[in-house]
Amino acid sequence: MATPMNLTSNFFFFIFTVTIIYVAYTFPKLQQNQTNLAFYVHEHFTGEDTTAATVAGKAGPTSNIFHFGTVAVVDDPVTVGPSVDSKVIGRAQGLYINSQLDGKGLHMAFSVIFTDGKFKGSTLEIQGSDISGMKEREFGIVSGTGYFRFVKGYGVMETVFKDLAKLRGTLKLNVTVKHY
Repeated sequence: MATPMNLTSNFFFFIFTVTIIYVAYTFPKLQQNQTNLAFYVHEHFTGEDTTAATVAGKAGPTSNIFHFGTVAVVDDPVTVGPSVDSKVIGRAQGLYINSQLDGKGLHMAFSVIFTDGKFKGSTLEIQGSDISGMKEREFGIVSGTGYFRFVKGYGVMETVFKDLAKLRGTLKLNVTVKHY
């Protein structure tokens, strides 16, 4: 036989369950935004406008970035076009580690810090592999700040200019991210 206590607790459990279901289905859900970007990173290991430097390796800081175990730091300009003279919208700051025994593969981890334009003050955190022999290399977008808070995504990097003798290059990054 049902006691008044069991009926009361069952009634409250029923009301609680209905309330939770109502709240779960009536509150607006956050919609993810998708942003597609294309920008250029200009890397210069030599010259007066050097933006990258090796800091460690088998031969110390004089190691070549194409030797296994070499670590390089970068502070590269990010532009809207392939020319280094096009509008600068940010900096790519971070590091490369040559992590492939034959010297043809880099691990990269850097921040794209937007200093101008719609995304000024925001960042994207990039991490992944950069195999020098591949025409296109895919990498992950693992985090972000500002406009890109809670971001996740990927990018495709393509070398548009390369001067191996002077260790200079321009990379085009096509980035797709989802964020709130």
